[in-house]
Amino acid sequence: MGPLSPTRTMRLWGPRSLGVALGVFMTIGFALQLWGGPFQRRLPGLHLRQSWASSSGSAAPPCPPRQRLVFLKTHKSGSSSVLSLLHRYGDRHGLRFALPARYQFGYPRLFQASRVKGYRPQGGDTQPPFHILCHHMRFNLKEFSLPVSSPLQVLQVMPSDSFFFSIVRDPAALARSAFSYYKSTSSAFRKAPSLAAFLANPRAFYRPGARGDHYARNLLWFDFGLPFPQEMRTKRGNPQPPQDPNPPKLHVLPSGTGTRAHTLDPNALFHPIPTVAGGHSQMSSSASLDLGSSSFLQWSLAWLDSVFDLVLVAEYFDESLVLLADALCWGLDDVVGFMHNAQAGGGQDRGPASNGGLTAEDRQLTARARAWNNLDWALYVHFNRSLWARIKQYGQSRLDRAVAELRARREALAKHCLVGGEALDPKYITDRRFRPFQFGSGKVLGYVLRSGLSLQDQQECERLATPELQYKDKLDAKQFPPTVSLPLKTSRLPSH
Repeated sequence: MGPLSPTRTMRLWGPRSLGVALGVFMTIGFALQLWGGPFQRRLPGLHLRQSWASSSGSAAPPCPPRQRLVFLKTHKSGSSSVLSLLHRYGDRHGLRFALPARYQFGYPRLFQASRVKGYRPQGGDTQPPFHILCHHMRFNLKEFSLPVSSPLQVLQVMPSDSFFFSIVRDPAALARSAFSYYKSTSSAFRKAPSLAAFLANPRAFYRPGARGDHYARNLLWFDFGLPFPQEMRTKRGNPQPPQDPNPPKLHVLPSGTGTRAHTLDPNALFHPIPTVAGGHSQMSSSASLDLGSSSFLQWSLAWLDSVFDLVLVAEYFDESLVLLADALCWGLDDVVGFMHNAQAGGGQDRGPASNGGLTAEDRQLTARARAWNNLDWALYVHFNRSLWARIKQYGQSRLDRAVAELRARREALAKHCLVGGEALDPKYITDRRFRPFQFGSGKVLGYVLRSGLSLQDQQECERLATPELQYKDKLDAKQFPPTVSLPLKTSRLPSH
């Protein structure tokens, strides 16, 4: 979409914008036609197609739904379930997706606008705008050899007032899932007999830069496109920063409960400077990560805060969805969906990250996983805190009511749409449209639709149950319908 706009520049380098960009109004008649039928008659107690504010008793005025979205789909963090929501919403409302040629944007390489199917650089032919960018990529922060004000590759595709969001997961839970899923992909995981053996001595297996080994350490940090400390040093180990003669200031609140903001110099990412004492975040292991004294870490987290409007937390998935719906001014059914890409055996477990009920061996593995993935743990702690700060602002009792309503609606839809009312082993899924891609050592669960559904219910249940790869193909065919070449009419030649 061209150079970095003043709007996004302010959001990147200054206080977060409090204004909400105007979106496109939903047509009430279309919503009622699509949703006001069989589902509403079966579940008369639910308020369909309303914002969370109106269904929670708030007198807040109605707001237009946000429909320009950038979702950074992180790995093994419940992101496939969020992607399903975006697929359904965009499909239902006729929005245009920025799609990869296959299923990822050149991952693990940094995102490049040229990898978006149908994208034409500024100055090319006129093209319809994109509404949603949401498939796997490594977020392209910027080239650190360029000036600080250089444009983001993502903003070549999406407007600067898009709503940016992502999701994180406790590195201990993520490590368990990643080890199972990427065992054959990561050379480090492949050489280790078990996750416990890997975490007991990870450097015996892990080699930075080895094929697939970005899955084995700080995968969230990698997906966010953040630089690693060793990437900012010359061969001699001396810092070589990209200096900006007039660096903008970043204002970031300390990690604790205080309200005084620190001012950070972006160039300090490469030149550590003294910071205010305190704000340390103790790891749940012998290793600790000093968030207060690491200007590199603080700069990175402050930068993400300035770019992303919201970061969901997998362990509080439903609470995160309520906050997402509130931020986007979406309705209940816009954020109610089924879990996708979940592995059999609890690979996508939900719930608070705690040591309650764990064995001593599990607690040791959790501590080692967080210590090994120290940058991911810093991300998780930071965004977990920001989520709960947002919950406090939203209101705990209001949140509890909204979460209960969301879960009741999900359960009702599962009973109505699905055989058994839940995810099933893939051996029971004979319809290829609903059979999820099988990868890794664990079975990826999927869904079978009940028979006898009405045409309208069938269509919506299909949207809910379709795995991400099949849904991407469906959207691709919708946006880029195959062209049929008609044979040329020729006069019949006389026979000899």
